[in-house]
Amino acid sequence: MRSQIQAAIESKFLAAAVAANALRFGSFTLKSGRQSPYFFNAGQFSAGASLAALSAGFADTLQASGLHVDMIFGPAYKGIALAAALCVQLQLRHGRDLAFCYNRKEAKDHGEGGVLVGAPLAGRVLIVDDVISAGTSVRESVQLITNAGAQPAGVLIALDRQERGASSALSAAQEVQAQFGLPVLAVANLQALLRFVQADVRLAEHAVAIEAYRVQFGAG
Repeated sequence: MRSQIQAAIESKFLAAAVAANALRFGSFTLKSGRQSPYFFNAGQFSAGASLAALSAGFADTLQASGLHVDMIFGPAYKGIALAAALCVQLQLRHGRDLAFCYNRKEAKDHGEGGVLVGAPLAGRVLIVDDVISAGTSVRESVQLITNAGAQPAGVLIALDRQERGASSALSAAQEVQAQFGLPVLAVANLQALLRFVQADVRLAEHAVAIEAYRVQFGAG
């Protein structure tokens, strides 16, 4: 059941996403070829205030979930900044001092070498990223974590589009849950986005198109 805490987290995050131009409305062609009435790009959280708002949403979502994790893993490239910012917010907002680790795209052949940077992977590890699309990043992250002898504990993303894949009735997040047995936490999802738009007079005109998109492509 959706709580008041979750509702507040979603609303603050979506408002910050609109302010940062990370969440836009109109007509956008996705990689899948679908015409979407909205577009989300976490790369637009590119300044101090907007990144603080995004990572606060991550931290509050993790805290509210009650999921036990020992450290954070950020897959290259977007996940690197997200993991670092999340750890800062967990300490500032919730008094939790967690370490983080991230990977390089290519192994370093000098100095300390290897593909991992930061704290050694150990215990229950949370993977943090902006979205889940094909699940490739999660698959690679799970492999790195298990190879290090640690345990993947879950995935935390900014927005769950909650739409089925081209060849599956499941969403990308549902596929990850089914394949890896990991909980997928999202700061907000398509249902939250629709509620947010309906409640804002400046955005309400987009509600009909978003609802039609949800009916046509929604998962579950």
